[in-house]
Amino acid sequence: MPRFCANLDWLYLDRPLLERPAAAARDGFAGVEFLRPYAVPAEVLATAVRTAGVATALVNAPAGDWEKGERGLAALPGREADFDASLDSAFAYARALGAPLVHVMAGIVPAGVARDAARAAYLANLRHAAARAAREGVRLTIEPINPFDMPGYFLSRQDEAHAIVGEIGPATLGVQMDFYHCQMLEGGLARKFEDGAARVFHVQIAGVPGRNEPDTGEIAYPYLFDLMDRLGYRGWVGCEYKPRGATSDGLGWMKAWR
Repeated sequence: MPRFCANLDWLYLDRPLLERPAAAARDGFAGVEFLRPYAVPAEVLATAVRTAGVATALVNAPAGDWEKGERGLAALPGREADFDASLDSAFAYARALGAPLVHVMAGIVPAGVARDAARAAYLANLRHAAARAAREGVRLTIEPINPFDMPGYFLSRQDEAHAIVGEIGPATLGVQMDFYHCQMLEGGLARKFEDGAARVFHVQIAGVPGRNEPDTGEIAYPYLFDLMDRLGYRGWVGCEYKPRGATSDGLGWMKAWR
């Protein structure tokens, strides 16, 4: 059966961040993941997670100035120092939270920057980050994000993400496969997951269209969950979606699997 974790930057938004791990635990989540936890000191957040009795599956590295539209730094030429500083923060939080995975966002390529230059910066930064991650004892993920939700984001397709992982080496770097983003742009979810399962470190889910609970729409999640079991996937399945109402009220789909 898949191991579901709650993305606490998407779920339980009716309460402060420090109360969300306990809310997730009460609803049956075994784990949590964080997109932007950095406003809360790492040890304070870690105490809330430990008290709730849940595991931290993944934490995102800081993505630059989010309020100004930045969505990652790894593929931005000239921002190498900022990217390295983001790793300092990410690894500190991963240590405190016991998170085995750190998601590194590529970023939106600035106007006037050639894609070849962005790709060269991306590869160099990922190699550097992978070496640091190996010393930290954690692994990194990269995630293709569809261009309808995030125009201009450097990485949008599964095949390119898997090619980059293959180029750098899959020991420390893997793919974060968000079925929502993949379906929005590409489709063929089962085949893509099956073909690349060995390089998929983390999965995320949401309904299509709407990015709501994964219980309606065009993705057959029961089939995909069974496929994960058949293929021996042992990673987490992150619930990164917009609840239609209160988070707890929309979890009937997960209770059926528990």
